[in-house]
Amino acid sequence: MFSRLSLVARHFSAPSASLARATRRPSFLARMALADERSRCTIHTAACLIIGDEVLGGKTVDTNSAYLAKWCFALGISLKRIEVIEDDESEIMEAVRRMSDRYDFVVTSGGIGPTHDDITYQSIAKAFNLPLKLHRDAFEKMKKLSRPHPSQPSFSYDTDSPARKARLRMVELPTDESRDLSKQFIFPHEELWVPVSVVNGNVHILPGVPKLFETLLDGLKPHVLPRLADPEGKGTTRILISTPMAESEVASYLAELAAMVEPKGVKVGSYPRWGKSRNTVTLVGRDQAFLESLVAEVEGNVRGKRVTTEGEDDEAGDERDKDA
Repeated sequence: MFSRLSLVARHFSAPSASLARATRRPSFLARMALADERSRCTIHTAACLIIGDEVLGGKTVDTNSAYLAKWCFALGISLKRIEVIEDDESEIMEAVRRMSDRYDFVVTSGGIGPTHDDITYQSIAKAFNLPLKLHRDAFEKMKKLSRPHPSQPSFSYDTDSPARKARLRMVELPTDESRDLSKQFIFPHEELWVPVSVVNGNVHILPGVPKLFETLLDGLKPHVLPRLADPEGKGTTRILISTPMAESEVASYLAELAAMVEPKGVKVGSYPRWGKSRNTVTLVGRDQAFLESLVAEVEGNVRGKRVTTEGEDDEAGDERDKDA
């Protein structure tokens, strides 16, 4: 009897063959197929990973995530997450794996310069078991378009030196040679040698310098538009309604409104404006006609009026009241 019970116990405790297969890491071919699928899928969601000790230490103010948020909003992409992490290999690896699995379009910012603490390329390569390979086109563009710093008057790309090795770090990119290389490296602007490296089909590695980040991100738009639910990129609409009423006074009505319009993909927001006489109610969604149909009702229920920009109907004494 005990032996039969032991057999039964072993039967239930041992993982089934299908479960064992499901919990294994994907095979090489499966990973390649998943990466190709990610590079083609419709883009609904996005995430942003800001990498840099200088941001966490307060030395630099992050503006790139705000720019990406506006960029996504204009295209109708739902930006679901923004994270700021330090220049730490394990942190970068964990974050990019998780984001790549959960979101359609992932952007990283920072950590791709020539110094020892610029470890984004190597960390993302390691996260997806890829080698770092010299990208010849990027290197040739670098030689053609970049100029040596005034402090390096004798610098030469043809002569091995510590400075040359440092520069090469910026064009040694995570490379999956089993996949189409044109899907992994994008040059959005001919006048820039910096490529956008695309890893695992959906992780886009961008520099942290705001001007470069913004220029390269804008250059990705033609690559992104065909993959949107609305390829015309009409994006999302936000309607602002200024109200003189306290948030607590309109909270019950806004809760009812939110429940009513949520099935239509509309979000209702309420934002206090400290020191001002008027607060803001927002309606956000992609069906502009439906949003417009709500305006008169919302204006009446919050005793407000539609405005183009927040604060345009502030009263003259608001700032004095704030200072008092």
